[in-house]
Amino acid sequence: MLYLGCHLSSSNGFAAMGETAVKLNANTFQFFLRNPRGGAAKEIKKADVEKYKKIAQENKFGKILAHAPYTLNPCSKDASIREFAKNVFADDLKRMENIPGNLYNFHPGSHVGQGIKIAIPQIVEILDTVMPEAKNTTVLLETMSGKGSEVGSKFEELAEIISQTKINSPEKLGVCLDTCHVYSAGYDIVNHLDEVLEEFDQIIGLNRLQAIHLNDSMTEYNSHKDRHECIGKGSLGEDAVIRFINHPALKGIPINLETPNELDGYAKEISLLREKYQE
Repeated sequence: MLYLGCHLSSSNGFAAMGETAVKLNANTFQFFLRNPRGGAAKEIKKADVEKYKKIAQENKFGKILAHAPYTLNPCSKDASIREFAKNVFADDLKRMENIPGNLYNFHPGSHVGQGIKIAIPQIVEILDTVMPEAKNTTVLLETMSGKGSEVGSKFEELAEIISQTKINSPEKLGVCLDTCHVYSAGYDIVNHLDEVLEEFDQIIGLNRLQAIHLNDSMTEYNSHKDRHECIGKGSLGEDAVIRFINHPALKGIPINLETPNELDGYAKEISLLREKYQE
């Protein structure tokens, strides 16, 4: 089963996102629980959630993926920013209990000159604080491109975070792999996809890979830049993306597009990928 979707606006609630997904021929989607730059979250209404669940069941949706605000930085040098990250993280996980059995993704953060050795324990400390709120949600660390002082561009960094947390079973804590990010970080998924996935399995474990951001890249391999491109228009290319979605190790993992598109563009990409997918 190909669980394929894109990023949708949550402004009108879960049911509206579900209805939009169906119109796009998607059977999963990604969304923000609040403004991506932070701020207060809207009230989650039970009637809206129940209507969404009916849509999801009727259309055989896979797991959906909530994304943490971009401003969430659990390894900032500034203690007030780390406190903000902890509070938002915990509140989002409480909200996710309204739609149990789904996924919550976050960027590990930027150490802003502190260094990895200081950053990782800070990330772990926040995870240890908030993870008890994730009773029915799997939390995912995203693979990053390595721009600036980002944490998480190396598989070893993600593995170290996971290994140090107290609640770290694969059902509770996993990884979201972004194709643009890993390619920009120096993992050649165009020419050496098998080897990259074998390395991921050895260092982190493929059982922890629970979501995918499918994006082409505006910049070249190993550029350490985060510039998403539409499928087939970037340095990965359409053929590599098609090989990626058809790799046996990745079957059944929810895939969401974060390409620079409006809904009609997402619809075209979803149609293309479904046409090229091999069951």
